[in-house]
Amino acid sequence: MPATVTTQITPKSVLRHRTIGSDTHTPNFSRASRASRTIQRPKQKDPIPCWKVAPAPASLTFEKQKIAHWRLTIAGGMLIAFLSILLGQLVLGWIGTIEDNLHYGYPRTFQTDAFVGHEKTGQPSHFVAMNLKGHIEIIELPGGDSAHARIFVGPQLYGPDADLIPVTLQFVAPRGSHTPDMHLLFKNTTLVFYNRQGTFVAGP
Repeated sequence: MPATVTTQITPKSVLRHRTIGSDTHTPNFSRASRASRTIQRPKQKDPIPCWKVAPAPASLTFEKQKIAHWRLTIAGGMLIAFLSILLGQLVLGWIGTIEDNLHYGYPRTFQTDAFVGHEKTGQPSHFVAMNLKGHIEIIELPGGDSAHARIFVGPQLYGPDADLIPVTLQFVAPRGSHTPDMHLLFKNTTLVFYNRQGTFVAGP
């Protein structure tokens, strides 16, 4: 009968710890400390010499700013004055047109009575001066004889708003005369119709 071989395993509690010999190398880890920590800071560049520094763009000095301010003020004042004058002219022209409409109507008409020596009775002659689309006409109605009315043709006016120019009449008698001449007034102009032979004649 063969012999039975049994293998017995020794428990770990029986085994002794093996002493670590001196020939065994154990790594030595150094402990980090605050003192051993080194902070690497970026190296500071050397300062640039002053002669190499580009000059900054120069701003307006106080005197230049003051001059620029005065120039702007003067230009603004001139513009306001020009606009005020232009607006004033427009307003004055508009007011003048309204006044002429009230006094002379449209077409511009002027009427007056005067003794010019053409009357057959004690009544004065009646005169009507009209601006018909820039053409001036004067109508005379002799006193007491309206059936023999006369029409005198005046000058033709040109330019913008020529039909809005008012026309007036004045009668001026030469010294020692009882037959006054008829003066036609329009736009700072005087045109004389001379009283000759019972009627009025234009020219000298």
